[in-house]
Amino acid sequence: MAFQPIVDLSTGSVFAHEALVRGINGESAWSILSQVTANELYAFDQACRVRAIEMASQLGMTSKLSINFLPNAVYEPRACIRATLKVAERVGWSLNNLIFEITENEHVADRDHLRHIVEEYHEMGFTVALDDFGTGHANLDLLTVLTPHHLKLDRVLISGIGQDVRRQHLVRHIALMAASLEIGLVAEGVETLEEASWLYRQGIMRHQGYYYARPAFEALPDIDPSCMAAVTAL
Repeated sequence: MAFQPIVDLSTGSVFAHEALVRGINGESAWSILSQVTANELYAFDQACRVRAIEMASQLGMTSKLSINFLPNAVYEPRACIRATLKVAERVGWSLNNLIFEITENEHVADRDHLRHIVEEYHEMGFTVALDDFGTGHANLDLLTVLTPHHLKLDRVLISGIGQDVRRQHLVRHIALMAASLEIGLVAEGVETLEEASWLYRQGIMRHQGYYYARPAFEALPDIDPSCMAAVTAL
């Protein structure tokens, strides 16, 4: 696993760390996921959850932990969560500090099943986020059936937003919609001070991206406090 922080500019702190799958020598997520067959999907999803929690505990993480999950690997939410609950209890990880991100890497044909997963996770006290919102399979229509706590705005919406009027209009309207639905926003792929500052001025306080820190392999990356200070000073 590698870990990348999600910062919260309203508090000047790290809100969460996202666990990102890597190979044992740091190989990319794609190189690993491309090797997972349909028959291995459930075991792989379970192994990633367990490893992420174990490593977060070993590294002394004090923020929330955000874990991607593959909806097609979850045949029944309460049955599939047992390994997660067991490892959390073993290492003393609070369930209130777990965020599950619905990844857009795969198409989910059965929307009722996905809604059932999200509703069950709500009941169990987990936070749920819709990852890569605005691209791939994570599109607006999912919000007709899902009630996530957070939308993670894909980097395609964020890249160059400081000067891109079209992107600015899109993100402003998404922010209004999210506020009316009482859904929080996280901006992914924030790579420049200009992007971060524009988002901050719109009231989008939670950011993730290279501007703040790159993912650290089997470690928690350091964040230069001046990065956040520069954003809020403008």
